[in-house]
Amino acid sequence: MTGASPRTRLAQQGLDWIVPAWHGPERVCALFTTRDGGHAAADFDAGPAHPTADEVAGNVGECRRRLRAWLPADPVWLEQVHGRDVVAVDAAGADALRAAPPRADAALTRSPGVVLSVRVADCLPVLLADRAASVVAVAHAGWRGLAAGVLETTVAAMQAAPGDIAAWIGPAIGPRAFEVGADVRDTHCADDAGASAHFAPVAAGKWLADLPALARRRLAAAGVADVVVDGACTHAEAARFHSWRRDRTRGRMALVAWLAP
Repeated sequence: MTGASPRTRLAQQGLDWIVPAWHGPERVCALFTTRDGGHAAADFDAGPAHPTADEVAGNVGECRRRLRAWLPADPVWLEQVHGRDVVAVDAAGADALRAAPPRADAALTRSPGVVLSVRVADCLPVLLADRAASVVAVAHAGWRGLAAGVLETTVAAMQAAPGDIAAWIGPAIGPRAFEVGADVRDTHCADDAGASAHFAPVAAGKWLADLPALARRRLAAAGVADVVVDGACTHAEAARFHSWRRDRTRGRMALVAWLAP
C-alpha cells in the first residue's frame, strides 16, 4: 500500500473495510473485509477454504479477485476446524499451502509479502505482531478455539517475547448477543475460575458470553498486555457483517495480514 493511506484508498473505492487501529508496527499491513463489495457490487463473501466450482465462477471468486487487488500476493487460506494448530508460512512454501489449504486455525510468517488470512462470521479474528516486525500472525478464535488454547499456541509459535507483542481483536459476536449453555461456561471456567466474570446469566442454564474479554484474558495470561478490541458486533450489524448465528449462511469476512518489505 503506497501513496494515500489505506483508509483513504478504501473510502475512494466506496469500501468500508477496516484497517486495524492498533499498536502494531507500521511494517505490518492488514485489512478486515466487511459485507461491502464496493460501488454497486454484490455482497462481499470471502467464502470457504475450498470453494466449489460454482462459487469460484460466481460471487466468491469475484470477491477474492477484488480482495487480491489490495494484496501483494494471493492469501494462504486455512481449513479452519476450531482447534489450536498454527501453521508457519514462508516464501518457499507459500504456493503449496495456497494449493492445499492446511488444517489450522492460525498462521504466522516471517517472510515479507506472504499474505496470511482467517475467515470469520461471529468468531474472533485476531492479529498479532512483535514490535520489531519480525513476525506477524493471524488467528481464528471462537469459543472452542479459545478454550483449546489457539491464542496461547500462536503466541508461543511466534517465538517473540510476549511483552513485545501487540494484538488486535476484530469484529465478532458481542457480549449482548452470544447466548451459550453450561457446556461453554464450564469449559472456559474449568481451569480458570476467573473466566466466570465474562459470563452473564440470562436464564436457567444460559449465559451471555463475552468472547473478546475471554480472548483478552487469555492473551494477558500468555503475557500479551497490549491488546486493542475493535468492539463491533457482527450479530447486531446485519448490513455490515456476516453472522453465522444470525443468518446460518456460508458468508464470511476475511482478516488478511502481511509484512511489507
